[in-house]
Amino acid sequence: DTLMVRALDEPDAVYGQLAESVSVSDDGNAYTFYLRPEARFHDATPVTAEDVAFSVALAKEKGHPNLSQTIGDLEGAKALDDHTVVLNFNGNQSRQLPMIAAQLIPVFSKAYYSTVDFEASTLEPPLGSGPYRVGNFEPGRYIEYVRDRDYWGRDIPVNVGMFNFDVFRLEFFRDIQVAFEGFKSGVVRFHEEFSSKTWATEYNFPAVESGAVVKTTFADGRPAGAQGWFYNLRRDKFADPRTREALGLAFDFEWANKTLFYGLYGRTVSFFQNSEMVAEGNPSPGELALLEPWRGKVPDSVFGEPYSPPVTDGSGNIRSQLRQATKLLADAGWTRNAEGKLVDAGGRPFVLEFLSNSSAFERIVNPFIRNLAVLGVDAKFRLVDPAQFEARLNDFDFDIVGRRYSLSPTPGESIRQMWGSKAAETPGSSNIAGIADPAIDALTDIMIRAKSRADMVTAARALDRVLRAGQYWIPQWNRAFYTVAFWDEFGWPEILPAYDLPVEQIWWFDAEKAARLADKG
Repeated sequence: DTLMVRALDEPDAVYGQLAESVSVSDDGNAYTFYLRPEARFHDATPVTAEDVAFSVALAKEKGHPNLSQTIGDLEGAKALDDHTVVLNFNGNQSRQLPMIAAQLIPVFSKAYYSTVDFEASTLEPPLGSGPYRVGNFEPGRYIEYVRDRDYWGRDIPVNVGMFNFDVFRLEFFRDIQVAFEGFKSGVVRFHEEFSSKTWATEYNFPAVESGAVVKTTFADGRPAGAQGWFYNLRRDKFADPRTREALGLAFDFEWANKTLFYGLYGRTVSFFQNSEMVAEGNPSPGELALLEPWRGKVPDSVFGEPYSPPVTDGSGNIRSQLRQATKLLADAGWTRNAEGKLVDAGGRPFVLEFLSNSSAFERIVNPFIRNLAVLGVDAKFRLVDPAQFEARLNDFDFDIVGRRYSLSPTPGESIRQMWGSKAAETPGSSNIAGIADPAIDALTDIMIRAKSRADMVTAARALDRVLRAGQYWIPQWNRAFYTVAFWDEFGWPEILPAYDLPVEQIWWFDAEKAARLADKG
């Protein structure tokens, strides 16, 4: 459990979980949390203020960079008594950070970790305080979570109606097609589908046709965020933005959407796609006020309409785009050798490796690779296992890789990890591209420190313009709905939250539906 939990249908709200209430100092730098005295760990020991202070120190010292850097302006926590703890900030924190910290930092047992090495690999389930305990598991195959019948927080307001499954089990598969076959066979009971081809062509098996399996969509009110292929800017061949733009011109989204995606997607153009934060048209006066100090230090295009990739007719004929790309590459200093290969001034060929851990992307990347070959680029698709993929991302050992950055309706400190200069050279950070630009850092800071939502949106739109002008990525695609299928044995609330679909939290097992399902065989 955490001190606070986010609301699933309110973009800027959090509610007390371990914390019963909170007070704020006059200067806004100290947040005092009053813990619920009934809060307990699974070994029946109380959750105390000392546990909170210990957990804050642990997150800052040993937490993943995405957490430790996000809470960098949190100086520490001090227990005032068993049930009162104060979180002290350094005065540079954003408006959101205190509540972000309160909902992000898990509270661990200080007593438990006095005898257990927090950083050691182990198969012993950790001591928690939440609604579920770890049950049976097999590393790399599955893990079961068993509802704690004695969960201390079952009846607190934020938990009423939630956590209804006695047991839920997560199955892990190395291959997405094997996972789908597991769903078809009934081993897996709920499946979120991410392949447009599978969604359009393979949900015609008997259980779907009989109604035993429900195939449906649910609205997704979250910003789609930024999904694309991101360049590794740490590599010299990507140093010139004209090179990066040229490569992006070889991707024909409209053809791919019609031919490969069955028309299920829209083109992503913005880092804040499907939100009010998308930059459109010329900058507003408020945006210009934020951008003017950077004139001459950011591309001139920032002060006009934001960059969007060209739209094709979907026929697959993109000769005009490839001609434009050829000119951009020449302007960036690339030439063709006698074999027609693109080479730099030293005669080194342009080799481009698309790194992926999913074979499903190969059919998408291969047509892109054929277009790149017309430009003289020696591109290839490299499939690696999930562990190697993660290791290479953490070490920034790649040319170009697909990534989706998910955003909340009110983005906070975590966006520094996506494109902040400090994160660019931090192994394991989310800034896989290595974006390091003072203008982006400054606008990000203004955005997360905004005092009103209107100011935040204005700053986000200005930031979006600079990010898009930088040509740091090749935008991919998005959709504003979840595509899911499940065996017809579940119930869910009539009104679903706008900003998430947490099935394991808010759905339940419906015995009557399950009985009807059994009758169908």
